[in-house]
Amino acid sequence: MAKKTFQGRPVLSGKLEGKALVSKQPFNLTGSYLKNMFAGETESAPCTDSANKELYEKDLKGALICTPQTVGSTMGAGTIMMLSELGVEPQAFLFSSHIDSISAGGLIIDDVWNERRVITIDLLGDEFLEAVNTGDPIAIHEDGTVEVG
Repeated sequence: MAKKTFQGRPVLSGKLEGKALVSKQPFNLTGSYLKNMFAGETESAPCTDSANKELYEKDLKGALICTPQTVGSTMGAGTIMMLSELGVEPQAFLFSSHIDSISAGGLIIDDVWNERRVITIDLLGDEFLEAVNTGDPIAIHEDGTVEVG
């Protein structure tokens, strides 16, 4: 697979390499982490959103989540902060579209107040989600550049 490069907007910049975990549908934050939030699970973070066939029951802990955007309730910001507190947060969110304001708020507050950063890049474009598959190597750069492959 040839390496493909995408330029996004760094919401919370950082440099990281890892494997992609891809949801071509919007990612439901609260629905995906119910077991962690309400059972206090910290060993892993199995996706509990049965409506998301791509991610259901896959471990989200430490993942590089590639998705169009997040959806769900107003609990999203609190969910993000709780996941970090439990130590099961993803390492990165890579969005093809705009980040939603609720997730942005939770990620930024957790970064500023608690010094826990989840690298977040948005506006990577539809081509990004067409090019990336679960398991693909990803390299994230400080300027919002994301390399797939």
